[in-house]
Amino acid sequence: MNPWEWRYYGGDQGATRYAPLEQLTPANVANLEVAWVHKTGDAQQRPLTTIECTPIVVDGVMFLSTAQVKAQALDAATGKLLWTFDPFANETSRRARGVNRGLAYWKEGDDLRIFLTVMDQLWCLDGKSGKPVAEFGDAGVLDLTQNFDRDMEGLGYKHTSPVVVWQDLLLVGGGGFEGPEPAAPGHVRGYDVKTGKRRWIFHTIPWPGEFGYETWPQDAWRTAGGANNWGGMSLDERRGWLFVSLGSPAFDFWGGDRIGKNLFGNCVLALNAATGERLWHYQTVHHDVFDYDLPAQPILGEIERQGQRIEIVAQVTKTGLTFVLDRLSGEPIFGVEERPVPQSDVPGEQLWPTQPFPIKPPPLSKLSLEEQDITDVSPEAEASVRKIVEKYRMGPIFTPPSLQGTIFRPGFSGGALWGGGAFDPRTGYLYVNTSETANMIQLTPGDPEAGYRYGHTGYQKFLDKDGRVGMKPPWGFLTCIDLVSGDFVWREVLGEDEELGKTGTRMMGGSIATAGGLVFIAATQDEKLRAFDSATGRELWSTKLSAGGYATPCSYEAGGRQYVVIAAGGGGKESTKAGDEIVAFALPG
Repeated sequence: MNPWEWRYYGGDQGATRYAPLEQLTPANVANLEVAWVHKTGDAQQRPLTTIECTPIVVDGVMFLSTAQVKAQALDAATGKLLWTFDPFANETSRRARGVNRGLAYWKEGDDLRIFLTVMDQLWCLDGKSGKPVAEFGDAGVLDLTQNFDRDMEGLGYKHTSPVVVWQDLLLVGGGGFEGPEPAAPGHVRGYDVKTGKRRWIFHTIPWPGEFGYETWPQDAWRTAGGANNWGGMSLDERRGWLFVSLGSPAFDFWGGDRIGKNLFGNCVLALNAATGERLWHYQTVHHDVFDYDLPAQPILGEIERQGQRIEIVAQVTKTGLTFVLDRLSGEPIFGVEERPVPQSDVPGEQLWPTQPFPIKPPPLSKLSLEEQDITDVSPEAEASVRKIVEKYRMGPIFTPPSLQGTIFRPGFSGGALWGGGAFDPRTGYLYVNTSETANMIQLTPGDPEAGYRYGHTGYQKFLDKDGRVGMKPPWGFLTCIDLVSGDFVWREVLGEDEELGKTGTRMMGGSIATAGGLVFIAATQDEKLRAFDSATGRELWSTKLSAGGYATPCSYEAGGRQYVVIAAGGGGKESTKAGDEIVAFALPG
């Protein structure tokens, strides 16, 4: 029997981030030790970069992307470097390399291909040598700004998540700038896996005659942007159904030029993977002006309710609301209420009067910001935050952007982010880490000649004078949700402040679950990797990494040992010290 391997970004095509491995258990996890360390070689090239990649393992070889978005192959048992591919090696001028969160593979006989997305490019590499596959695209690379049904010049298209591979198709999403300048639309495409020829396209901003066209102004299909898939996709392999999580329409914070619900922005979207045909959709935010993108892959699982097996899709969100949907129909399992929300006083804006709130599970984040929430970690910190609050509006979730300035809670960098969740199919438990943060946005008069009526003063975090979250702790949680009942099973503060103790911290990255009864997660600003008892939430083991583990781990078996691997890249948006290590842990060999 072949050893089980982490062959996909989400562990499997359904993005459960679950490893059916039992060697590591609550009884022995405290004995974990470093098995090997691989230095990618990127540490000195750019001081505050990061590695957000979850490696994949195929036939005993690990494939990963580095902070400089090079692809590397390692022996999964030893960490020995087998090859490196630098997509920028032949470029004479330096340009932004972006971020890559993982690779994808395709295999037919001895032909193994690895797919790497880099900004607006998709590379196809030979899995054995790391060299571009000449027959694919243009000598091994596709320009993803082409075959888009739109002139993409200057629209800022980029791709951070892995593509999905199904049969002979590459399924491609993508992201990009979200205004106020003109932005790329988020159309989803299918390509031939061998040649790179486009086979189909789904317009996430519908064209005339397509479903959802009437939810936008008449000519929006020509110019509107956003509604993109930077968070990743998942796949029901048996049915050939693709599940897409979509972000907000552009411009993020003003929608007076896109009055309507704006399908398919902020939708969980089910497509026929073979044709791109829409099967169903569910919109989690109507006419989003909050940057509440769906940030992570939809999670595919099964639960048993009232004696029946139900196939589900679980979607975590920046708002901390979790939408649990019937996989076949898109209908909510626990019900959803449309509730009235605050309206805008910005000239030209017309918000949707209600927003959807799941009846269950409970919110993972507090859905308001009030005076009583202001930080009290020190008198000085409190005073610095009160000066900010005096200038801005705040209130319940969906309090809209304003010319005065608005503090959002949850923030657009709060709730659940691209690390998503981990689903244990044995129990129906979903594990989600969340950051308890807020953000500030102030609209400003725009530049009509440049094509936008309003701009903003920048993406600002709501912080005290010392750079801590401007609200009372805890600032980070790991929560276990029973998707059968919709209730919380346990909820633990995640992360420590060096001076204040167990406050929780802001996070980047996600968790994985194992059949041995463990949940592994790094993600926190304290630079630790931790293991929890998946049934009780008790922390069983932790270790300090050389830099923050702002990625999601993976786990696999090689040579009779179960490994847990994390990228310790640090840096990035959290601006902690940078590193370039891939670290593997296992029991003593």
